[in-house]
This record gives sequence, structure tokens and C-alpha cells, in this order.
Amino acid sequence: MALRRFWSNYRVLIVMGTSLGLIHWGWYSLKGNPLLHRHREEDTPEYVSPPLPAAAAKSK
Repeated sequence: MALRRFWSNYRVLIVMGTSLGLIHWGWYSLKGNPLLHRHREEDTPEYVSPPLPAAAAKSK
């Protein structure tokens, strides 16, 4: 009977606490997955635009 009373009194706390814990565990699991990370070489563009005319004039 004590378990049934505990469940009825703290049902929301038990369900929400468990859900929040599982959500955080899944989030950290996803963040730690190396397949979902970008590599630095892929972020660099292949083409670099020439400097602006104002920047070229200041350097002279």
C-alpha cells in the first residue's frame, strides 16, 4: 500500500524527473557523437574573395 500511495502522491514528480533525465542524457549522447560533428577542413571555403578596394588603399 505504501508504494501505491507514494505513486499517487508523487506521480508528476516521478514522470517529469525521469523524462527530464532521459532528455538530457539523449542530448549529451547526441552532442558526443563524432558522426554529427563537422570537421574544420570542411568549413573553410574553396574560394577566398579578393580584398575590398578600401582595404587595399589603406595598406599602401
